[in-house]
Amino acid sequence: MKEKILERAVQDFLSYGFKNVTMDDLAQKLGISKKTIYEYFDNKNQLVFEASHAIFDTVMADITNIYKQEANPIQGLFEIKKIALKFLIDDQQSPQYQLQKYYPKIYSELKEKELTVLGSQFKKSLEKGIKTGLFRSEIDTDFVTRLYFNGIRGIRDISLFPVKKYKIEKLLIQYFEYHFRAIATPKGLELFQSYNAKETV
Repeated sequence: MKEKILERAVQDFLSYGFKNVTMDDLAQKLGISKKTIYEYFDNKNQLVFEASHAIFDTVMADITNIYKQEANPIQGLFEIKKIALKFLIDDQQSPQYQLQKYYPKIYSELKEKELTVLGSQFKKSLEKGIKTGLFRSEIDTDFVTRLYFNGIRGIRDISLFPVKKYKIEKLLIQYFEYHFRAIATPKGLELFQSYNAKETV
């Protein structure tokens, strides 16, 4: 039953946001009493914690799979952007916005996990880019890895980029271009612009 509750919670949180979905809503949709939910989750905060970590694990698994299968690091990041945009919605009702605003401790924990889970794979991707002539050979891969993840955190910070003023898709595109122009060789930049052109058609 716990897995069933968690699965329903994940679906509804992604659809309506973490704050908007109540325990009563979940109980009604599952056809159970609210008391039954509390047998498995002490409170809504615990349910949000477990649901947000389940979503995080799913996204991380998808991104890890991209790193393993990427034809090149530039193509890989364009694929990762598509995954990110499924969850980063420009709306105050979005799960991203509500988790950050109403559950900041949980959001902060997940933010810190990103580098731990993906940092080594991103670094390997950079090294692959250097070997294939897409990225400059003199870049410090550890520094660039940490700088990249810090930047990704920054563009998702709703206090720095309010959702009413900034569109996350545009921010991601601008950040990717900023990132690539800092580390790419002419060959790499040409490939980046080629992928970018295909996406804007």
